[in-house]
Amino acid sequence: MVFKKIFSVNSVFSVAKLEIKMLSKQAIEKIDYELTKYPADKRQAAVMSALRIVQTEHGWLSKDSISDVASYLRIPEIAALEVATFYNMYDLVPVGQYKISICTNISCMLRDSDSIVNHLQTKLGIGFNEVTADGRFCLKEGECMGACGGAPLMIVNNHTMHEFLTPESVDAILEDLSQKALK
Repeated sequence: MVFKKIFSVNSVFSVAKLEIKMLSKQAIEKIDYELTKYPADKRQAAVMSALRIVQTEHGWLSKDSISDVASYLRIPEIAALEVATFYNMYDLVPVGQYKISICTNISCMLRDSDSIVNHLQTKLGIGFNEVTADGRFCLKEGECMGACGGAPLMIVNNHTMHEFLTPESVDAILEDLSQKALK
């Protein structure tokens, strides 16, 4: 359920009424918590957290949701858009229920990530930046994830890392995700 919140923004420059359409009550509560970590006049510092919260809820960041984040944080829309377009953890188009980002940088490549990529592409029937026909899986090529000792590795939905991948462990992960999707 989307929570519609209308509030006034008072600043030295303007007084405006903002209508927030894409942020749920829960998302606003989480963003408000993130804002407590920063000085009141540094709301922009919470932009990455706010974008992550909204993306986790919706699965991706639409232009409207980015605009609402900017409005809620009282920052220029371009400031939120710059962050959303700079970092590859943000998705600006719909992705599958499970976004699988596999590291293909040198450390993972030296530990045979290419065979894991081939296995995933064959098993899912998709390439990078594609979504399976059932909408469950999206495959992304990821940058270094800072866990080279566990290579090859992948992250599911920007939150769950799987290390020391083998074709067998990938099959088990996909089966587990498929079962969760059915619930």
